[in-house]
Amino acid sequence: MAKYDYDLFVIGGGSGGVRAGRMAAGRGVKTGIAEEFRYGGTCVIRGCVPKKLFVYASHFSEDFEDAAGFGWHVGERRFDWATLIANKDTEIARLSALYERGLKNAGADILHTRAGLRDAHTIHLSADNRTVTADKILIATGGWPSLPEIPGIEHAITSNEAFHLPQLPRRVLVAGGGYIAVEFAGIFHGLGVETTLAYRGAEILRGFDTDIRAMLRREMVKKGVDVRVNCNPARIEKRGAALIVTLEDGGVIETDSVLYATGRKPNIAGLGLDAAGVAVNAQGAIAVDEYSHTNVENIWALGDVTDRVNLTPVAIHEAMCFVSTVFGGKPVPVDHDLIPTAVFSQPSIGTCGLTEEAARQRHKNIDIYKGDFRPMKHTLSGREERMLMKLIVDADSDRVLGCHILGADAGEIIQALGVAIKMGATKADFDATMAVHPTAAEEFVTMREKWTPAAE
Repeated sequence: MAKYDYDLFVIGGGSGGVRAGRMAAGRGVKTGIAEEFRYGGTCVIRGCVPKKLFVYASHFSEDFEDAAGFGWHVGERRFDWATLIANKDTEIARLSALYERGLKNAGADILHTRAGLRDAHTIHLSADNRTVTADKILIATGGWPSLPEIPGIEHAITSNEAFHLPQLPRRVLVAGGGYIAVEFAGIFHGLGVETTLAYRGAEILRGFDTDIRAMLRREMVKKGVDVRVNCNPARIEKRGAALIVTLEDGGVIETDSVLYATGRKPNIAGLGLDAAGVAVNAQGAIAVDEYSHTNVENIWALGDVTDRVNLTPVAIHEAMCFVSTVFGGKPVPVDHDLIPTAVFSQPSIGTCGLTEEAARQRHKNIDIYKGDFRPMKHTLSGREERMLMKLIVDADSDRVLGCHILGADAGEIIQALGVAIKMGATKADFDATMAVHPTAAEEFVTMREKWTPAAE
């Protein structure tokens, strides 16, 4: 008789957990996976996918305006929030079902229940109050929005609830300056909502290249978003149908909805980590090594619950490394270097590699190349929107250290450039590549003049 019910038990049915469960089961590993809500996790259910659909929806307001410059006459237009929500829900249900189908076809046992550890090999399943055992356990429970402890915070929502609002507010205050905050500010503004973005720091998008951060804020303000930096809510009060937000500096903002996007924390509550002896670091994340291995011999963790690089493709990559290491006989450490990333702000951002600030700290001599221009589309649309492209190059080796884009289709462009940067491409390689004309992306292979502070 088998010593354990499962060879592998996965707690969490998000992108990382599902990929690991499906790949392991496909190798003949007896696999169980538990998810208490819906399969697909943050990305599919309440993150990347619905957010990108909302971004598409919000773009049409400008697209209709831009059409006039190209000879189109757009008639009466009206946006219906309920239709967007219903269509989004249909698509999310379809994707969630695909995740389950993939697991089922691979031979995994799919459980719809909350799961928690009783010890290093025992998992309690809440739905039917029973326990199962597993030789190896993988924790992939993701993250959860965090909220500050200020008076009236119960009146605020997070990105989780933003996807299910019964109606679109007339006014919204988005608190935060990270990618979720700037993305939702663009979404709400594009859908016709009077939008204020309040960020406690001096500039939005901490951790991104300074030029990109500053230009995005300028472009958002030009579009009509009220972006306030060095601004932090201190209290929220409900007065009738309105919310009154008092700021730390004494200022007051009246709005209809307050969306907090001030970060996410690892989702470890109720997992029973103490019972199994799993260590947690100072940030409240499960501590793991480069192979996603915890301090407990038979337990691993990956994705946002480890708070390394909290991106869906990273969780999927970590899952593939885990399966190869544990069940494939080929140990593969996780590679978190040179990860292409997109922010679906408006305009959008694509980035890969070092920021200028980080490059100056790590390398003795660097060269900077910049392109700041009005995209070809807007020569006829009349829109005063600009695009920024930037390359950071190690002057000694000529290797491209970082690439940053602000403008339309930035995410699509950076995906391809990420391959070149990961392969160690040099500026000479970029220069030797023929341009695709007329495109915005050709700027990256036609930049010749080095930027100096005096050139600004």
